[in-house]
Amino acid sequence: MRRQVATTVLLAGIVGCGGGGTADTTTIRVDGSSTVFPITEAVAEEFQRAHRDVRVTVGISGTGGGFKKFTVGETDINDASRPIKSSEVSAAAENSIEYIELPVAYDGISVVVNPDNSFVDALTVEELNKIWEPASTVTRWSDVRDGFPDQPITLYGPGTDSGTFDYFTDTINGESGACRADFTASEDDNVLVQGVAGDPNALAFFGYAYYAENTERLKVVPIDPGTGAITPSDITINDGTYTPLSRPVFIYVSTAAAQRPEIQAFVRFYLENAPELVSEVGYVPLPDRVYELALERFESQVTGSVFADAEPGVPMEELLQH
Repeated sequence: MRRQVATTVLLAGIVGCGGGGTADTTTIRVDGSSTVFPITEAVAEEFQRAHRDVRVTVGISGTGGGFKKFTVGETDINDASRPIKSSEVSAAAENSIEYIELPVAYDGISVVVNPDNSFVDALTVEELNKIWEPASTVTRWSDVRDGFPDQPITLYGPGTDSGTFDYFTDTINGESGACRADFTASEDDNVLVQGVAGDPNALAFFGYAYYAENTERLKVVPIDPGTGAITPSDITINDGTYTPLSRPVFIYVSTAAAQRPEIQAFVRFYLENAPELVSEVGYVPLPDRVYELALERFESQVTGSVFADAEPGVPMEELLQH
C-alpha cells in the first residue's frame, strides 16, 4: 500500500536472537479513534516492516471506548480525535495511569451526501444544528431549507463513543453528546461511507480521510459559519479557514508503556514519519516544529493534557512548550 519510509530509530535488544519473546515485550496495543486509525495503521505497517519482531495491534473502539481501556491499563496507546475528558482524567488517576499527550495531525470533520444529490451546494452551521440538535424535527430535506425537495433525509454518524461525535455535537449543538437519536451510528467510518454511497437521500459526518479516500462515492458539502461557505481541503484545514470543524487529533501514550524500548521506538517512528504518512492517508500534517516539540515532550516524559482546557486560537507550538 505504501512505500518504505526511512527511520532513524534503532530498535535492539527487544527480543532474543531466535525472534521469540513474550507478548508483554513484543506487542504494542493501540485502540481508540476510528478517525486516527488510518494514521496509526499506516505507521504500524511501516514500523513492522523495519522491526519484524514487534507486533502492533490497532483497534477501533472509538475515542471514548479506547479511553475506557487505556485508563485501566489494558492498552499502551490510545488514538483520540479529541482531547481527554475530565472524567477520563479521573479514571486514569484512580488507576494510577499517567499519560503523555501527543498531537499527530489536523482533521476537518467532513459533511457528505450522495453524489446524486444535486441540490445541496453548502450548509450553514445553523442548518447543521437544525438537522442534528436533540429536539430536531427534520425528517425531510424540505425541512432543512425552503427549496430543497420534499424527500426523506437519512442520517449517518459516528457512535457515541467516538471523539468525532463528541467534537461535532459540542461544536454544532453546543454540548458534547447532545444529538438526536434517530440516525444510523457506527464506530467504523467505512460503514458510514457505504451507507451514504448507497442512499441518494443520505447525509453523514466523519473524518476528512474517509472522504478523501472515497471522492468518487461521496460529495463533500462546504460549510458556512456565517462568513461564507468553505470546502474542507488540505489548505483550508491547515490554515483554519475551514471552521468550526477543523481540529487536531492525538495519540496518548501510557508512561508505564513508554518505559519499554519498543514503545519508545514506535512513538519516535510515529512522530518522525508522521508528515509523510499523515498525507498519504488523507489527513493534514502538523507543522514540522509541532512534531519536534511533541517528540521533545515524549522524550522528557511530560505528562498530562495541555489541549483539554486550551483556549481557542492558542498556537499549538505555544501549548506544547508549557
